[in-house]
Formats: sequence, structure tokens, C-alpha cells
Amino acid sequence: MSGAPNPLRVAIIGAGPAAFYAADHILKQSSSAEVDMFDRLPTPFGLVRHGVAPDHQKIKSVVKGFAAVATSPRFRFYGNVEFGRDVDLDGLARHYHQVLFATGAQTDRRMNIPGEDLAGSYPATEFVAWYNGHPAYRDEAFDLQTPAAVVVGVGNVAIDVARMLSLEEHELAATDMARHAVAALARSQVRDVYVLGRRGPAQAAFTTPELKELSELSNVDLVIDPAEAALDALSAAELERANDPVLRRKVELIQSLATRPPAGRPRRLHLRFLVSPETLIDDGHGRVAAVCLARNELVGSETGSLSAKPTGATETIAAGIVFRSVGYRGVPLPGVPFDTRWGVVANVAGRVCSPETHELVPGLYTAGWIKRGPSGVIGTNKADAVETVHAMLADAEAGLTLDPAQPTAAAADEYVCRCCARPVSFADWQRLDALEVEAGARAGCPRVKFASVTTMLAALAGEGGPAGN
Repeated sequence: MSGAPNPLRVAIIGAGPAAFYAADHILKQSSSAEVDMFDRLPTPFGLVRHGVAPDHQKIKSVVKGFAAVATSPRFRFYGNVEFGRDVDLDGLARHYHQVLFATGAQTDRRMNIPGEDLAGSYPATEFVAWYNGHPAYRDEAFDLQTPAAVVVGVGNVAIDVARMLSLEEHELAATDMARHAVAALARSQVRDVYVLGRRGPAQAAFTTPELKELSELSNVDLVIDPAEAALDALSAAELERANDPVLRRKVELIQSLATRPPAGRPRRLHLRFLVSPETLIDDGHGRVAAVCLARNELVGSETGSLSAKPTGATETIAAGIVFRSVGYRGVPLPGVPFDTRWGVVANVAGRVCSPETHELVPGLYTAGWIKRGPSGVIGTNKADAVETVHAMLADAEAGLTLDPAQPTAAAADEYVCRCCARPVSFADWQRLDALEVEAGARAGCPRVKFASVTTMLAALAGEGGPAGN
């Protein structure tokens, strides 16, 4: 790093896995680098805190490694500081040589069918954020006083949503689910959950462990139609070509579960294949009353992939609430080139560029879902972040950076404190974390989450804890 600025000052926007993996690699590879991380929430860790299912505590243990990154004297966390609201690109360019955007994919893709905007139709992302205690969704109201719910999509998020709708109160209360969500789900009248996949078992995106969890729920019958679990000729050939033992085991498990007789449990989770919602039906008062489904068959394409084609047959499922989980999209950031087609920051291997000309924008970078789109698991972000950091350090060595007028930690801190009424440091977060864990110990769960920014800031001022927020 002999040709790089000393110190090399880097701002990272976002505090999820991609952001922390990038910070870790920067600090390890450059002994002169200083990293300041910004997040609009007072709490770090992004989707690990607000996206991972409450009953998947083992997955959340990754934050121990992220917290270790934050102990570096060359790292600072600025929570409760939003890019575009409190700080902007011009301001950051006065204090940093490089800016890395790792803001994730914050919104959902639409189904684009009639009735999608009826009351009772929601993005799964909002429901997940609500039950995980995201402050922006704390006051959302989901009407669960309906006998049946529909979840559109067969990825892991869809399976998580279906599982949360199916667990009993004591099972929910033992997790770190937000307490307001535990109370609401305890009053739920949902007894049938339908999970809809437009293609067949061989194309389902959920993982085998997620499926096994559904099959082991103590109060739920998992219902799979053997006819929908069977592979058509095209899928069988695709499975043979793939020669993927993990995929083969998943298909075999689906087919095995399809033969299992129901045990008469109080709730039923229906895992459907080869069906697509065509219309959400109005109850006459602007609410969802039912879902009209098209039954599909699989057809080949020129690229070799299999797509779903309606057969002309339809069916209707009565349901008062629908969650769509058909993909995520990134949200444009002020002043940052954005590829509207793919819903990502326009980039070449992590270097931000013009979406039209692909001309690189010196000093700007991206990592994670906002870089590549919503694919992979938490660990996938590590290699993704490393690729971007390699580009950053090579550019720094070549002198291809921003030209900040005040590249000092003190000047940056003064700028942030001038723009934001109450930045939250990592030490502040550690205080909040301890309060959550203490409240959880009293409640018999891993933690009781703060679910509003107001109560977090009040707690930091010594005015209470997370319970009741």
C-alpha cells in the first residue's frame, strides 16, 4: 500500500454482513486504513438482526465475529445516521478517500396481478421486519383473524413466514421475536397456511433443512399432494443432468413427505407446486377474500431452463391474508448510479460505474445484495466483499481515489455530529445489547428487542429498557 493515502479513510454505508466482511478485510489488508460504518438504525448487523428467523439463533451467532471487527481502534460505527437524510455523498467526499455502499435489497418484487394492492395483501419483507422488531415496521398491523393465509414463493424467506404463522405461542415466546409480534401471533386464527410454488419440487429454492423443520413441527400437519411432488419428464432429466446429491435428497424428501398421512394436528401447512396466483379476489369491501390460482406445466426454453406455463386449469383458495415472497430489489441511493433493470447499484466487480456507459466512478464501490442482487446466504457475502475490497485497495495503490479536503477522523466526526442529532456508537450499541439480553433472561428468551428508535435513545439516556416498547 505504498502508493495509497496514509491513512486510507473509508466510509461504509450499511452495517449488515457484507459491510462487516468488507470492513474486516480492509482492516486486515491495510495497516493504515480507517473505516467508519454508517447505518440508518441505531443497531448494527442488518438482516442478521432483522431478517434471520427468530428461531434460528445459531445463524445469528455470526454477529460475534462482526463485533470483533468493531473492536479495532481503526473502526467506528455511526448508527442512527442515514445516508441521504443526515449525510450525503458530497459531505462524505470531503472526509473519505473511498465510499462503499452495502445497503442490501430493501424492498420486494411485485407479482403484478389484479388485486395485489387489496387490504390483506403484503410483501413478506414487511412481515419479516415486523416480527423481527425493525423500528420502521413496529406499528404495522396484520389482520390474522382469518382461517387461512397464503404465502407466494418457495424460497427460505417464504418458508420462514409460513413457519412463524404456524408456531404456538410458547414456541414463539422462547425466541427473540419482537414481543408485539408474539402477542399478535398468539391471537392468530390462521389454521391453514398455503405456500405456493410456480414450478416443481426440483426448482424449489428452499433448502432441505428448512423443509425438515416444517416436517417436524409438533402441532402442524405438512400436506403435499403426491401428484404435485412427482417430477415431470423435463424435471427428471434436469435433475439427472445436474448430478447434485443435495438437490436429489431434497426432491426425495419432498416426495417422501407427500406420502405421509396427516396426523390430525390442529394446523395444516400446505406445500404446493406448479401453481401461480392469477388474481386476488375482493371480498366486496376492499379486502382479500380468496386467491385464484393457475395450474402450471413446465416447458423448456432456448437457454435450457424450465419455466412455468399455465395449463388453463384454475382453482380458488379462500384466504384473508396473502404474503408475496417472490424476490427482493435494491433501493436507489441519492447521487449513486443505479441499474433500474436489475435493482442494484451499477458496478463492475464492485466498482461503481455508469449504467449506460459502464464508465467507472472513482472512489465509489458496492458489496452485497445491492451489488449483485438478492442471491446466496450470509456467508456468500464474504467472497463478494473480498472481491470489492481487492478492487478498492488496488485503486488506492494507483491513486484512483476521491480527493477529500479534510481526511481526518476528527473532521469526519465533527461533520457527522453536526448533521445528526444523536449518532449511536458501537459502545452505545453494546449497552443496548446488554439491556436486551438482560430483559431476555428475565423473560426466558435470548433477548427482548428494542423495537423503536425512541426507546433506544431513551435507554441510552438512562430512561428504561426494551420491555413494553
